[in-house]
Amino acid sequence: MSEHYYDEKDLAKFGNIGEFQKELGDRFFAYYGEVFKDSELSAREKSLIALAVAHAVQCPYCIDAYSTDAYEKGWSEAQLMEAVHVAAAIRGGASLVHGVQMMNKVKKIAM
Repeated sequence: MSEHYYDEKDLAKFGNIGEFQKELGDRFFAYYGEVFKDSELSAREKSLIALAVAHAVQCPYCIDAYSTDAYEKGWSEAQLMEAVHVAAAIRGGASLVHGVQMMNKVKKIAM
C-alpha cells in the first residue's frame, strides 16, 4: 500500500485549520504563537519539550515538525533521543501507577 493515513504533505496544511472555523483557528494560532515565544522558558527549550510531548501523544505531524524545529534550534541527536526516552518513561510510569487501581480492586474483590 503506497498511501498512508498520515500524509507528510498534510503537515504543510496545518495553517488551514481555520478554514471551516476562522475565529477559533485564529484564536488557536494566536495562543500557539504566544506559547512558543521566549518567556520563562526559551523557545529552544520549549521546542525540546514539544518534541517529547509529541512522542507522548503519538502525533506523527508533531514529531515531524518538532524533530526539525528542535534540531534546527541546536539540540543534538543524543539530546533529542533523550527527550524521547523521558516521554517513554513518563508514559510507562503513568501506565504502571494506574496498576495501583487494579491492585486496590483485586484486593477488594478477593476479600
